Amino acid sequence: MVIVQVGFAGMNIFSKLAMDSGMNPYIHVAYRQIFAFFSIAPLAYLFERNTRPAMTRPIILEIFLSSIFGATLNQTLYFVGLQNSTPTIACAISNILPALTFLLAAAFGLEKVGMKSLAGYAKVFGTLTCVGGAMFLSFYHGNILLGKSTFHFSSISLHNDHHGSNFLSGPLLIMASTLAWAVWFIIQTRISEKYPAPFTSSSIVCFMASIQCIIIGLCFDRNPSSWSLAMPIRAFSSIYAGVVCTALAFCLMSWCIQKKGPLYVSVFSPLLLVIVAALSWILLEEKLYMGTVLGSVLIVLGLYMVLWGKKKEMLNVGVEINTLNIKGVKVEGDEKLGDLEV
Repeated sequence: MVIVQVGFAGMNIFSKLAMDSGMNPYIHVAYRQIFAFFSIAPLAYLFERNTRPAMTRPIILEIFLSSIFGATLNQTLYFVGLQNSTPTIACAISNILPALTFLLAAAFGLEKVGMKSLAGYAKVFGTLTCVGGAMFLSFYHGNILLGKSTFHFSSISLHNDHHGSNFLSGPLLIMASTLAWAVWFIIQTRISEKYPAPFTSSSIVCFMASIQCIIIGLCFDRNPSSWSLAMPIRAFSSIYAGVVCTALAFCLMSWCIQKKGPLYVSVFSPLLLVIVAALSWILLEEKLYMGTVLGSVLIVLGLYMVLWGKKKEMLNVGVEINTLNIKGVKVEGDEKLGDLEV
């Protein structure tokens, strides 16, 4: 999981450098989907060619919606937001994902709020803390804690300072991106139940998203020179985002979920914020503001409140199931029930 977070941190840095060199974010997203498809498709053929279930129209429709929300909308909004903000802000706001997912899951009946329990209160207040931290980070700047680093990665630096004209639109677009990603979680839950072939479904998602993102990119920029990957940073960032942050990250995260569970994977997300904040200050001349630090702390605290509440809830469910499986349960007055089995 540390390798995964370092990989995502590199994507934020290299993608920011590519866009600061003049690369259109819509074109960058299109290339990411293309390289991701050619990376995942061979895995789908190798591991699932004999085990994948039959494709049906309802499943292909849900996969299409998955490509819209999980790839096209999510990544397009994220990279445009990244272009108009900084990697540190983008990573910080992305940590509200568990909170937004909880809200949507509760709205669709996939998650119980449970306000009568401590776990329920933790999930609700954690959600509010995450969203509040994101809003605080977006609207409040405060004093500069760390100025620009004396070490520079390259001559390419951030055009738009945190106080620039786009300081508000960037965070708002990243919030919209995170909301699209949360919607994808809801859709993906249904897909995983009906079509348990993750490599195949992911390759189809990337293929569909490639077509969608190419069309969007052509709508914004039809100049052939804009689509050129002759500049090394543009080619490297596009290949890196597709291969490392989609294909490799998917494999590693799937393996970790299998070994340790989804909660274990979730708790590593704040590590990305720390890595990106350090690299952005050292390599990209990014300033560190008081508002960024305080907002990030609130988001991380809220994140762990939600995760703690979810873990506590899962443990309580496990205790209830184990209790129901006990034979001869003791009740009031030492009266014993018969063999109670569920």
